Amino acid sequence: MQVKQHALAGLVEFIPRLFGDPRGVFYETYSARLMNEGGVPADLDWVQDNQSKSQPGVLRGLHFQRPPHAQAKLVRVAQGRVLDVVVDIRLASPTYGQHATVELSAALGNILYVPIGFAHGFVALEDDTLFLYKCSNYYAPPTEGGLLWNDPALGINWNIESPLVSPKDAILPTLANLDSPF
Repeated sequence: MQVKQHALAGLVEFIPRLFGDPRGVFYETYSARLMNEGGVPADLDWVQDNQSKSQPGVLRGLHFQRPPHAQAKLVRVAQGRVLDVVVDIRLASPTYGQHATVELSAALGNILYVPIGFAHGFVALEDDTLFLYKCSNYYAPPTEGGLLWNDPALGINWNIESPLVSPKDAILPTLANLDSPF
């Protein structure tokens, strides 16, 4: 598995070795040993897996959970492609308020580790995109938080004019109005 560190400290992309033959493709989607060597903390307990299915132009995010239910995530695409976006909301971080984008695709099989202290979202780029999340804490609605996907202060280029956004995501706060718990 190839490891790619990103400019935002703690954000790590894993690109697996694909083994293909006339029957199809095989690859590892999770290896605690390899991911720990790449920077994923060894003490994380992965407790919940989630899956979403989206059509092109569906934008989900930018989400996080507050402590004590904060979540680290391993995210990947099982079918289709997404533009995945993370925003550093760790107050003491030198990259606070900065974002990173990574295209995740089923064809590449790449996996992104999103540490605690980041808001996360994505926009689907293909029909019937299946997005998988491995989470280090259980979903806890009272601790939900987020950032407005199109906050001008974030300067995120989603490469889409009019995404389909949930009513809840359309009213999230801007970075200037966020009371970050991290």
